[in-house]
Amino acid sequence: MKITRISTLVVNARMRNWVFVKVETDQPGLWGWGEATLEWKTKGVVGAIDDLSVLLIGQDPRRSEHLWQIMHRQYFWRGGIIGMTALSGIDQALWDIKGKELGRPVCELLGGPVRDTLRFYDHLGGGSLEGMYKTQDPADFGARVHESLEAGFTAVKAMPIPVSEPIENPRTLKQAARAVEAMREAGGDDLDIMLDLHARTTPAAAIQFGRMLTDYNLYWYEEPCWHETVDGLVEIARALPFPIATGERLAGRWQFRELLEKRACAVIQPDVSHCGGMSEARRIAAMAETYQISVACHNPTGPVGTAASLHLGFATPNYLIQEHVRNDVPWRNDIVTTPLTLEKGLARRPAAPGLGIEINETEAAKHPFAPEVTMPAFHRDGSVADW
Repeated sequence: MKITRISTLVVNARMRNWVFVKVETDQPGLWGWGEATLEWKTKGVVGAIDDLSVLLIGQDPRRSEHLWQIMHRQYFWRGGIIGMTALSGIDQALWDIKGKELGRPVCELLGGPVRDTLRFYDHLGGGSLEGMYKTQDPADFGARVHESLEAGFTAVKAMPIPVSEPIENPRTLKQAARAVEAMREAGGDDLDIMLDLHARTTPAAAIQFGRMLTDYNLYWYEEPCWHETVDGLVEIARALPFPIATGERLAGRWQFRELLEKRACAVIQPDVSHCGGMSEARRIAAMAETYQISVACHNPTGPVGTAASLHLGFATPNYLIQEHVRNDVPWRNDIVTTPLTLEKGLARRPAAPGLGIEINETEAAKHPFAPEVTMPAFHRDGSVADW
């Protein structure tokens, strides 16, 4: 069997362009799908996929590890987030091909399911741009939690902590605390609450906010500062009583190593569309297992990335919970033949061959590339802030 073509299909979903990767073979009807979505870097990723395809045309797609090594090592300039995202999308598609050819779900090829169900968590507002990023009033946080509970979820992630100053004032700190209080009152103690700081905060500000939130028993405190500041993450982890989660912006096992060695977090969040695909995510998860650190893949993107994350989750012993966006665009499920099915926020073991998902290319073509929505962020004095 040989790879005959590698192409991309870009689908605009408001805040992001989903980049789907199709790897075709010389076997009639046998191809694989992957996802290489990287917000605001779409054209760079598509170009990087074209660059990598030169290395793979004519190769046997079943040799997924060999091809991973080729993509990672055969060009002088390695990786980076754009290059690793391109590699990740192709890698997912190769696993999809392998599963389809063997007639087995990918999770079985990764060692077989280690659990019967996989729990998913919701984004505030189901992942809509307005619900996740623009909710500000504490009462609205509580109302949106009720929406998630009604949809069957037992865990939800929100962003009540705003683009912050290096050191914050009492008014801003108390506003964030009131929002989390409203979430806890709405969901009770049966709801697991994650807070995403989006690395908008310095270690000092993250600790300020965290000390205001200690009574609410957070499930985790995500990206409280930039991942490059590993010692800052260690400082935050030692100062606060709840688990730290991070890792969505890291690519390759080497970037996770210091986090693990210094125990700078309790949960790592590799993204199978950025970190090096399913092949590399397996290795990262195994590294984390040796430190008794959990894995919860980052996945706010499209349906193929969700399918790949699901298979990894079912085959990974130290997997904790899976991120899921369900309400970013109303036609999300129209572009796939088999949308994700959840019962009370739980997915059952996948049974279809490969990743179990196909793109309806006709429907997908109705939503061509368009510039993503931008999210400019500035401090109160007008200087540029991290979004």
